[in-house]
Amino acid sequence: MKTTGFSAGCLFFGLSCFYFMVPSNGDISYSIPEEMKIGSVIGNLAKDLWINAKTLSMRKSRLDVDDEGKRYCDIDMKTGDLTVADRIDREGLCGFTTVCVLKYEVILENPMEMHRIVVEITDINDNSPSFSKDVVKLEIRESAVKGARYAISEAQDADIGTNSVQNYKLQDNAYFLFKFHNNPGQEKYGELILENELDREREQEVRLLLIAMDGGNSPRSGSVSIHITVLDANDNSPVFSKSVYKVRLREDAPLGTTVATLNATDADEGANGKVIYEFGHISSDLREVFTLESETGNLILNANVDYERQTTYELKVECKDGAGLASFAKVVIDIDDVNDNAPTIQLKSLNDPIPENTPPGSEVSIISVQDRDSEKNRQIRCIIHGDVPFVLKQSIKNYFSIVTTGELDREFISDYNLTITATDEGTPPLSSSKTVHISVSDVNDNAPVFEKQNYNAFVTENNRPGTSISFVTASDPDWMQNGTVLYTLVPTVVHDTKVSSFLSINADTGVIHAVRSFDYEKFRNFNVQVIARDNGSPPLSSNVTVSVFITDENDNSPQILYPAPDEKSLMTEMVPKAALSGSLVSKVIAVDADSGQNSWLSYQIVKSTDSGLFSIGLHSGEIRALRDITESDSMKQNLVIAVKDNGQSPLSATCFVYLLISDNLSEVPELKDMANEESNSKLTFYLIIALVSVSTFFLTFIILIVALKFCQRRKPRLLFDGAVTFPSAYLPPNYAEVDGAGTLRSSYNYDGYLTTGSRTSDFKFITYNDCTSTSGTLKKSPDDSNIISLFDSGDSQKVWCSTLLAYYFAFIVFVVV
Repeated sequence: MKTTGFSAGCLFFGLSCFYFMVPSNGDISYSIPEEMKIGSVIGNLAKDLWINAKTLSMRKSRLDVDDEGKRYCDIDMKTGDLTVADRIDREGLCGFTTVCVLKYEVILENPMEMHRIVVEITDINDNSPSFSKDVVKLEIRESAVKGARYAISEAQDADIGTNSVQNYKLQDNAYFLFKFHNNPGQEKYGELILENELDREREQEVRLLLIAMDGGNSPRSGSVSIHITVLDANDNSPVFSKSVYKVRLREDAPLGTTVATLNATDADEGANGKVIYEFGHISSDLREVFTLESETGNLILNANVDYERQTTYELKVECKDGAGLASFAKVVIDIDDVNDNAPTIQLKSLNDPIPENTPPGSEVSIISVQDRDSEKNRQIRCIIHGDVPFVLKQSIKNYFSIVTTGELDREFISDYNLTITATDEGTPPLSSSKTVHISVSDVNDNAPVFEKQNYNAFVTENNRPGTSISFVTASDPDWMQNGTVLYTLVPTVVHDTKVSSFLSINADTGVIHAVRSFDYEKFRNFNVQVIARDNGSPPLSSNVTVSVFITDENDNSPQILYPAPDEKSLMTEMVPKAALSGSLVSKVIAVDADSGQNSWLSYQIVKSTDSGLFSIGLHSGEIRALRDITESDSMKQNLVIAVKDNGQSPLSATCFVYLLISDNLSEVPELKDMANEESNSKLTFYLIIALVSVSTFFLTFIILIVALKFCQRRKPRLLFDGAVTFPSAYLPPNYAEVDGAGTLRSSYNYDGYLTTGSRTSDFKFITYNDCTSTSGTLKKSPDDSNIISLFDSGDSQKVWCSTLLAYYFAFIVFVVV
C-alpha cells in the first residue's frame, strides 16, 4: 500500500484528534488516530482503573494480546499511562475493515484481576486514490448508441469512510460522461456514458483522463488514462451469472484446489462473444494466494491459507469479451477453521522457591493457555500430571493458577517438576505440555534427633584429665544453618559439684571429655543431660541422657581388719591342746575397697612355725588344724598370712597370727618374750636410727662449742669471790623429765659447783632443789679458793668435752643393753 506524507490539512486533523474512553460491557475503550508518534499517550490507565499508578507496578500489571500479534501499546509504570509503543498503520492492520480495533487484556496480580482494553484506530487521510491500471484500454464500435455504458474499474483508496474515494472527475471531452455508482449494499463501480455518437472515420482513438478524489479534509487524488479505440459495433457485454460468489474453504485445503468456478455469458457471437476472466483491483498478496484461469473462470488455490491469520477473502473479478466490453462481480471466500493449532502454555509468573510452611491453597504460579483455533477447537482442558500437592484452578478466561493442595516437606521432597498438559476439544484433539520447576526452601521445622534414646559412657578410674570417654550424635534433616547441630551440657549438679567440673563436650563433634580424674571408690556412676541445638531462627533443640559409669581399677590393697595390723598390739589366740584335725583355730578378716575381681581375696600362709600343723582357707581366711594337736608340738605357733586380691596387677597385704597351744594362760610364763622375739628385727632397725640421731646431735654440739670458744677468746676472765647467780636462760629449756612425763618444769633450779685450784680440777655435779625462785646462786666452798666462769679457760672446755663424751657412750651402752 502506497502512502504519502501528511498534508497541512491532514496534520491539523491528526493534532485535533483526541482520545476518549467509552465504557462498553465493562471494557475500557480508547480511540486514537493512526500514525501517532511512538510514546504518545493514549490514556491514563491507572486513573481509568481507579487505582494508583504505583499499584500497577506493585501488582505486576502487563498487557496480554489474544494471539501472537504485534504489540502496539505499552504501559508506563511510572505514570500509569497507556502509550503508543510502535507505528500503527490502520490500513496495514485492518485493511478495508470499517472498524479497526486493538484488543488487550490488562492482567494484575495479588489479587488476580483482568480488564479488557479496546483501542480503536481511526483513519486519517494518508493514502491517495489509485487505479489498478495506469491505462485503461477500451474498444468501442462506432455503432454504439447514445447512452451506451462502459464499466471502468473503480479507484481504490486504502483509507475508509470519508477519506476513501468520494467522486470522480472526467476530463472535458465531446463524447463521454462519467457516472460513479455508490449504492449501499451493491458493488461500487464507474461507467463511461456515451453522450455523442462516435465516428471512427473522424476519430479512431479517444484519450481521456479520469481523476478520482477522496473526501479527506485535505483531499487526495489519483488518475488513470483511458485509451478508447473506435471499432465496429459490439452491442452486448458479458454478464456474470452472479454478482457475488460466496464459497467456503477449509484452511487445510491442498494447493491446487478449485475454490470456485466463475461463469459469464455474452450474447454476441464470434470474437465478440468470447469471454475472458481476470482479477479486478486486488492486492499483490491475494494474487499470490489465488489464481484465476482466464478462459475457464476457475479460481485456484495457489498458497496455503490460515484461518488464524485471515478468516475471509474478498476478490474482485471481471469478464471481458473480445471487443473489450466487461462486467464485474465479487467472490467472497470464508475460511473454515481446522484444529491445526495445539494449545500453547505460557508461564506468566512464578514464586520460586516457596517455603515449606506454605499453607494449602496458596497461589504459586500463573500460566496462560492459548489456542489460536476457534469455537470448539479452542476449548481447553488443563491438568497437572502425577501425585503432587499442586492443582490447577482456572482464574479468568484462559488463565490458570497453580495452587498448593497439601503440606510441603522439603526434607521429603525438595524439588517438584510439574508437567502441565493442555488439550483442546478438537477432532482429533491436540495437546502440548510444559514443565514448571518449583523448589521448596527450608524452614527450621525439625529439631535435632539423637541416634540413641540414651547413651552409656564407661571410664576407668584414675583416668587422665581430658580423656575422651564417649560421643553423642544428633542429626537434623533441615538445610544449611537450620541443620547445623551444636552440643552443650545441661548445667546441673552431680554429687554436690557442677557437672562442668566433671565433663566437657565439644560443641561441634559431640565428643565428651573427662575434665578430671575419677575415683571409683568415691562414686561409681552419674547422669548428665546433653542438649543438641540447631542454628535456625528460632533454634530447636532436643536432649538426651548420658549415663557415665566409672569402672574399677585395682588401685587398693587388701585391708586386714582382723588380726589388727598394728604390730605393737599383741593378739594371741589360744588353741586347746585337744584340738582335732579340721578344728577352726582362728580367722583372718580382710576387705578390699575395689570391686569385682579386683576385690576377690585369697589367703595364704607364707611362713609358719610348723608348716604341717595349720592351713588357711583360700577364700574364707579360716585357719584350721591340719592334724590333731600333740604334746610334742611347740606351744608357741607364729603364722605370717598374705592376703592378695585378684586384680590384673594383684596387690597384697600381710599380717601376723600368734597362736598359743595351751588350756591355761598360767602355763605360759614367757608369753611376753614370744612377742619380743618376733619384734627383735624391728627393734634393731629402730636402734640404728637412734644411734645415727644421737651421733648427729653430738657432732652439732661440738661445733657449737668451738664457735662459742672463738667468740669468747678475747674476753677477760670473770673471778668471783662470792656467790654467783646463774640466770635461768642458761638452763636447757623443756628438758625431758626422768619419769617420761613430757617436759621438765621450769621451776627446777640447778646448783653447779666448780673445784678450785689448777685447770685440771674436776667438775663437781650436780644437785638440784625443787623451789620456786627464778635463779640460783653459786656459793663459795670452804675448800675453794676461787670461783670462775664455766667458759673461763681451755681446761674447763676439756672438762665439758670429757663429760659430754662420757654421757654419749653411756647412752649408747644403755641403748644396746
